[in-house]
Amino acid sequence: MGIYDYKVVDRMGAERSLADYQGKVLLIVNTATACGFTPQYEELEQIYDALSGRGLEILDFPCNQFGEQAPGSDEEIHKFCTMKFNTKFPRFKKVEVNGPGEIPLYGYLKSQQGFRGFTGEKAAFMDDYVGKLHPDYKSTPDIKWNFTKFLVSRDGEVVARFEPTEDMGAVRRAIEAQL
Repeated sequence: MGIYDYKVVDRMGAERSLADYQGKVLLIVNTATACGFTPQYEELEQIYDALSGRGLEILDFPCNQFGEQAPGSDEEIHKFCTMKFNTKFPRFKKVEVNGPGEIPLYGYLKSQQGFRGFTGEKAAFMDDYVGKLHPDYKSTPDIKWNFTKFLVSRDGEVVARFEPTEDMGAVRRAIEAQL
C-alpha cells in the first residue's frame, strides 16, 4: 500500500481519501492545543500561507496521547486553532498515532520514516523527558510527542520525518525542496 491508499476522517466525520491530495506535497502533523510546542501552529500557518499556492497541503491530526494535551472535542480544537493561530489548513478528527488504537496512516508513516533522534535546542530536554516515560523509546519508530511531522513528496514518497524539536526553518527548507 502507498500513502494514497489510506482514508482518514475529517473533523466533521466525513471519510477522506488521501488520493484527494495526489500531486501535492504533504506535511502530516500530529498536534495538540495545550503543549509546549503548540506555538508551532503559528509557524505552520506561515509556511502554509507562503507555500500552499505552490502545492503544499498541511494535514493536521490532533492527538491526545501525549500528556493529554489535546483536550476537547474536534470542534473545540478547531475553534482554538482558528481563533488563536488563524489556521486554514485541513484539520482531521482527533486520532491515536501509537498503539492498538493508532490509525493505519500512522502505522504506514512510521514504517517509512522511523525515529532518528531529537535535534535542536530542546533535544536534551526531550531525550530526558521521553526517556523517563519510555526507557526504550530510541529503539522504536513510535511517535514520541506532539508536533511530529512527516513530509510526503508529490509522488507519494514519505521523504522525511521531523521531531517536534526540529528547527521550523529546516522543515520549511525541506518542503521547498519538494516543491
